[in-house]
This record gives sequence, C-alpha cells and structure tokens, in this order.
Amino acid sequence: MTAPANAQAGAPGAGLSGAGLPGAVWQRVRGGNSLLPIVVALVGIWIVLGAVNPAFLAPENLVNLTLQSAPVGVIALGVVLVLLVGQIDLSVGSVSGLAAAVVAVGSVTLGWPVALAILAALACGVVVGLGYGALSTRLGLPSFVFTLAGLLFLAGVQLRVLGPLGSINLPFESWFVLSVQQGFLPTGVAWALVAVVVVATAAVRVAARARRRRADLASASVPQIVVRTLVLAAVLSAIVAYLGTARGIGYSVVLFALLVVVTDVLLRRTRWGRSVRAVGGDRRAAMLAGVPVQRTVVLCFVACSTLAALGGVLAAGRLGAANQGTGGADTYLVAIAAAVIGGTSLFGGRGSAWSAVLGVLVIQSIANGLTLMNVDQAARYMVTGAVLLLAIIIDMLVRKRREA
Repeated sequence: MTAPANAQAGAPGAGLSGAGLPGAVWQRVRGGNSLLPIVVALVGIWIVLGAVNPAFLAPENLVNLTLQSAPVGVIALGVVLVLLVGQIDLSVGSVSGLAAAVVAVGSVTLGWPVALAILAALACGVVVGLGYGALSTRLGLPSFVFTLAGLLFLAGVQLRVLGPLGSINLPFESWFVLSVQQGFLPTGVAWALVAVVVVATAAVRVAARARRRRADLASASVPQIVVRTLVLAAVLSAIVAYLGTARGIGYSVVLFALLVVVTDVLLRRTRWGRSVRAVGGDRRAAMLAGVPVQRTVVLCFVACSTLAALGGVLAAGRLGAANQGTGGADTYLVAIAAAVIGGTSLFGGRGSAWSAVLGVLVIQSIANGLTLMNVDQAARYMVTGAVLLLAIIIDMLVRKRREA
C-alpha cells in the first residue's frame, strides 16, 4: 500500500512506521479507527491462556466459548448503536431478563406457540426503546438517568411476570431449546457459507474499486483485493475446520454473526449509518446539516432494546429456563464493557459493529480461561475491570488526540 501523495517522507504515518506497518494502516491505528490493536490483544490473551492451560484452545472449549458469547454479544451490539449517538442504556440486562420471562411464561404457562412468545418478547424491547427515545428527544432527559430508572422498573416487571415461582423451565424437546442448545450447522452447509461469504466480499470489493476509479478516487489495487480475500478465506476456513472437529458452529452464533454483518453494512453503506456517526460526532453540527437527529436517536434506542430482548431470548433458550437471575446484575456491565473494550467510544461517533464481536470475545475468553484455571469470580471481576479501565483510558487519549 503506497502512502498518500501529499504525505511527506518524514511525516508521521508516511511510508512505513517504526512498527513496520504501511502508512495508511498506521494512521488508522493512531487515529483510533482500526480494530487491529483489539485483534492483537485478543490473540495475545488466547496465547497466554492456551499456554497456561492447553484445554482453553481445545475445539470443544472454543465451541462452548462461542455459544456463551452469542447472547451477550447480541446485547453488546445494541449497546454499540446507542454509544455511537452519544447515549447509553443501563437497562439492557433488565430488558433481556424481561424478554426471557415473557418467552417462558408465554410458551409454558399461557400455552402460546413458541414463535408467538418470542415475538411478544421482541415487541417488549421495541416498546421500551420507543419510550427511551421519547424521553431523550422530547423531554431532553439524560440517558444515564432514565435508563437507570428503567433498569429498576423493568427488573420489577420481570419479577411480576415470573410470578411467585420465580423460575420457569422451558420444554427441553421444544424446537426453540433444541435449536439454541444443540443446533449446529452441518459441515457441508458451513463450508458453502464460507464460499458464499468470500465470493460476495470479493465481488463487493471489486465493485467498490470500479466505482471509485470512475470517480477518480483512490482505490485498492487488484493485488490488495486478492490478498485481503485470501486472508478472509483462510481465517473463515480455519474457524470452520477447527470447530468442526468438535460440534461445529451453533445456530445462535450464526445469527449473531449475521446481525453483526447487517449492522456493519447499515452503518457504513446507508444514509442512516452516516446519520448515526454524525449525531455522535457533533450533534449540533448534524442538526444544522439537516440530519434527522431525533429520529436517529429514537431508532438507535429501539434497536438497542430490541437486540437486548433478543439476547434474553437466546439466553433463555441456551439455559432452557427463565428465572429471577436471568439478565442479572452483571449482564449490562458485561455488555457495555464489551462494546467499549471492542473499540466503541463512550463519547459517541466512533465504533463499529465488529466492536461487539471482539469485545465480547475478550471478556468471555478471560472468564472462560480463569474458570478453567479454577480462579474464583472475584479475580474474574478484577481482571475484567482492569481491562475495561485500560480501554477507557485509551479511548480518552484517542479522543484528545483527535480534538487536538
């Protein structure tokens, strides 16, 4: 990759940096717009945990890790969206717990079809998001305040929905529980999906290159497109092959990955995505530029609460039950921490859908590895808190550098 034409030989980021990275990549890393440092940190964590306990990198354990990460990852994906517009939602854990309770009560106690109970749970998330959007845009209340109130209120609603028993088991033989707990992609389907993703990605990159060349804009060269496509194919093939030696890739993991891809496309390729980043970057400037600020904020709150509800539904299916602890005290903390650790700014305007993936993998990997080493939960909280603090410090330093 060549350096920009206007870059000076001695300027920071021009040519090759001291770290040996191409200039454009180095600039993105310094500017906080690259996921590379998080990927490197995740690989480092895996190497350390694998060296301490080889069981961590065993295929069966990594399958369990992906299944554990999917529900929280879905919730973290919604948190990324509200953080991008400079807001926060502290009630995602309570929303997920309420959704799990609605699924359990609706399908078991009331005898609804499971699909109807799931739709009712997701509808609860939509209603909560609309309420939060109204409180933010109409009354101008700080999101920290009304989502904290929502956390307490919805936790009470969850207890009321569950009733005096406090715990409801879902039928193990239902298609919902079987799909979440024991549903895995057949080997042939998994490889076909890899081929589709690689071909589609290559086609998109080629089309983008042609479009940018027609507009006389800088574009990736053919060798760069080939190398990136081969790297993607190698990574996906390694994942499918290695996890395939155990149970493979679960349906819930596929759903999470699909949601991430769709969200990433919406954020990068649509007018709504540009509006989200504009509102989070500078709300007043976005308003003066004609961006529908209020509608964008409302949609982000709705998406966040709906994804939180979906995460609760997946959690109920994975556990085969809903109880008073579903969506408990640390759920919203883990989801917000995953979004921030994954590179989403607490100050808005910077982040990616892939932040949810990387952040939740970091947190769940630490928890999983410490559990395999028989380390108590206190140490897990302390390590996760230290990682979160480091991510926030980096976020503040990047923000100050960008302002300067």
